[in-house]
Amino acid sequence: MDRAGVGKVCLALPGVTLDHPFGEDHDTYKVGGKMFAMVGGHGGVSFKVSDIAYEVLTDTGRAAPAPYMARAKWVHLSDPADWPDDELAEHLATAHGLVAGKLTRKARAELGLS
Repeated sequence: MDRAGVGKVCLALPGVTLDHPFGEDHDTYKVGGKMFAMVGGHGGVSFKVSDIAYEVLTDTGRAAPAPYMARAKWVHLSDPADWPDDELAEHLATAHGLVAGKLTRKARAELGLS
């Protein structure tokens, strides 16, 4: 999946906005103002994962701990094209759900999330 594909998957999720807080070469996807995925200027993608997924993905070498965000259980894929599109799309949807689940009930309701 390329940068445009990541954008298409992320923007199809409910309540998602695209932002560029780190410059125009970084696409940051947010739900309720909170980041859940980011595509860097060189095409790598980072996203939030569960504690278990973090351990599995980093221990097996399928993903690396995301720079600056590993403590928050984010992983980084230097080349997302190496992953099957459906698997990456599922991880991005899960990242969205993890972050959206931490929003207040009011914020989720305003975004149309249950």
